[in-house]
Amino acid sequence: MASSDLNTLFESLHPLENKFLLAFKAADVLAGSDILAATGLDESRFDMATGWLTAKGLIEITGETVTSFVSLTETGADYLRQGTPETRIIAALREGKQFTVKDVLQSWGMDPSEVSSATGALKASGAIRIVAGGVLELNPSADTASYDFLLSVIKNAGERSSADLASFSREQQELIQANFHKRGKGKGIFRITEKRNRTFHLTEPGAGLVKLLAERGAVTEEASALTPEMLKAGTWKNVRFRAYNIALNPPRTSIGRKHPYREFLDYVKYQFVSMGFEEMRGPLVENEFWDMDALFMPQFHPARNIHDVYFVEEPSHAKEIEAPFGKQVAAAHKDGGKTGSAGWRYAFDFERTRRLILRSQGTAVSARTLASGPKVPGKFFSIARCFRYDAVDATHAPDFNQVEGIVLGQDINFKTLLGLLTLFGKEIAGAEEFQFRPAYFPFTEPSVELHVKHPVLGWMELGGAGIFRPEVTLPLGVDVPVIAWGLGLDRMAMIALGISDIRDLFSRDLDFIRTKKIRLGK
Repeated sequence: MASSDLNTLFESLHPLENKFLLAFKAADVLAGSDILAATGLDESRFDMATGWLTAKGLIEITGETVTSFVSLTETGADYLRQGTPETRIIAALREGKQFTVKDVLQSWGMDPSEVSSATGALKASGAIRIVAGGVLELNPSADTASYDFLLSVIKNAGERSSADLASFSREQQELIQANFHKRGKGKGIFRITEKRNRTFHLTEPGAGLVKLLAERGAVTEEASALTPEMLKAGTWKNVRFRAYNIALNPPRTSIGRKHPYREFLDYVKYQFVSMGFEEMRGPLVENEFWDMDALFMPQFHPARNIHDVYFVEEPSHAKEIEAPFGKQVAAAHKDGGKTGSAGWRYAFDFERTRRLILRSQGTAVSARTLASGPKVPGKFFSIARCFRYDAVDATHAPDFNQVEGIVLGQDINFKTLLGLLTLFGKEIAGAEEFQFRPAYFPFTEPSVELHVKHPVLGWMELGGAGIFRPEVTLPLGVDVPVIAWGLGLDRMAMIALGISDIRDLFSRDLDFIRTKKIRLGK
C-alpha cells in the first residue's frame, strides 16, 4: 500500500481502532480475549472496532472457538434455595407429613403448573400414590435418585455461577440440555449462553498502521461532536476532533418484516388454497350448540365443564339456535332421530345449548359450514383460534390455532383422510416421521390421531381426525361422507420454525423476528 494511502487510513482511524491495533505491537496474531484484556474495551466497543477494521482490510478473522456457559434461571435459583417441587414433596413425605395436592397449592407458594407437573411426574414414576381423601403417600421402594441428581446438578451450577458446560459430566450435560431455555425468567431451570473467542490476524496494511501508531503516537481519546460547553469554555481549541470518512459503508438498516409465526400462518393458508380448498370462518365467541352439541358431544361430557372451557360472563347466552338444526340435533342426542342411531338417551337441555363460550375447537366452524348447504363435492379449511384451560409448558398453551378442515364427497373414505394427513405433516409441518394412532372422538368414527416427531421434544400429538358420524352430518342436512381433521398449528409451527418451546412463537425478540425462517417441507 502506498504511503499516502496509509497516511489517509491513519488519519481516519477511530480511537477505538487505535486501541485495538496497538494490542498487536507484540504479535501479529491475537485471540479476542487477549485483545480485550490489553485494551480494556467492553464487548460492544470491541465488536464495533472489529467491524470497522475488518471492513478496512486491516485485520482478518482466522479462527473461532465457541464456549457454552451454564447459569441458573430465576426458576433454577428458586430451586437452589428451596429444592425442586419433586424433592420438596418427597422430603415432606419422608418426614411423615400428611397433605393433599390442594394443600400444596394453597400453602407451599408454588405455581399451579409446577404442582401439577411435579405430582404427575411422581405418580407416573411410582414414587407417590394418592390414597383416600386425596392424601399423597410415598412409595417406600420408590427410586428417587433422578430427582436427587437434578437437585445436585442445580447446586453444582449455582455454586459455580457461570460454569463451562464442558466441565460437567456427560450425564449432567444431558440433564442441563433437557432443562434449559435460552431466554425468559421462568422457562426452564438452566440458561446456556455461548461466548465466542475469535483469533485475529494483522494484515500487511494493518501491520503498517501499527508501526505508524507506534512512531507517531496514537490518539485513543477524541471528540466526535462540538458541544455548546466546549464553545463557552474554549476547550475546543485543545481537543482533537475525529475525522469523518464518507467512503465507509453506512450501518445496516433493519427493515420491518412479518413475525415468523404470522408468516407460517400465511404459508399454511397459501398451501390449502393452492390445493383447491375454500376458507371457512366462524366467531371466536361461540355457543355450546355449534361448539359441542352439533358435533354429537353429549351435554354430560367432561370436556364441557368449567375446567376445560372458558365461559362468557356477559352476555351468558345466545338469543336463539338456528332452525331447524336445534330440534334435529336434539333428536339425535335423545334417541338418534332419523340417523339410525340410538342416541345418547338423555333429555336434551335447550337452555344449556345456548350458553356462550370461547371457541374450544375449530370443528365448530366445520359444523356451521355443513349447516350452510356446502357444495358437494367440496373441500374447506379454517385457521381457527381456540381456547382451552391448560397448564402452560413447552408444548401447551391456553389459546392456540387449529387448522380445521372437511372434505365432502360420495367417494370420500378413511384412506383419503390418511393421505391428506400425511401430506399436511410433510408439506406444512416439515416433519419426516409420522405415527397414526387409534383415537376416540364423539363426532367421528373411525377416528385417528396424527403424531409427529420433533427433533428435540420427541413424539407429540398434532391433532385428531376421522369420518363424521351420521349423527353429526344428517341433522345438519348433509347425506354424503365427510372426513374432518383438527390439527394444532402451533405445534406444527414449532417443527417448521425449529423451536422447542411453544411460547417462543409469540417472541418479541428482534433477532428471532429478523432471522427465523420457515423450514419448508420436502
